[in-house]
Amino acid sequence: MTEALDKAAFLEKVFNYEAGKEWKYEGKIPALVDFYADWCGPCKMVAPVLEALSDEFAGKLHIYKVNTDKEQELSAAFGISSIPSLLFIPVGGKPQMAQGALPKPQLKAAIKEVLGVEN
Repeated sequence: MTEALDKAAFLEKVFNYEAGKEWKYEGKIPALVDFYADWCGPCKMVAPVLEALSDEFAGKLHIYKVNTDKEQELSAAFGISSIPSLLFIPVGGKPQMAQGALPKPQLKAAIKEVLGVEN
């Protein structure tokens, strides 16, 4: 199950950018953050894929969603200019951003390669 995050939850579960500029992931397992909007067609296409992946990788990967219309400060903090934008967050490294509605095989490959998570 994907989890919607507001700013407060993002600061607690992902990265508290108000406390420091240096990237520090707050989670214990890798995460994928989907920056989306309700009106965005490609976002609607990728949403069920992310839900399925969230079930497949349950306990190994958090999949979060951030509504860019409601959380404009978060979007600005990450320089989101097009959606969907997907932020891949490994536990011990720097996050990587991908843009566009990636198909499921490509998402699974990125989860394996970037985050080191296999189902």
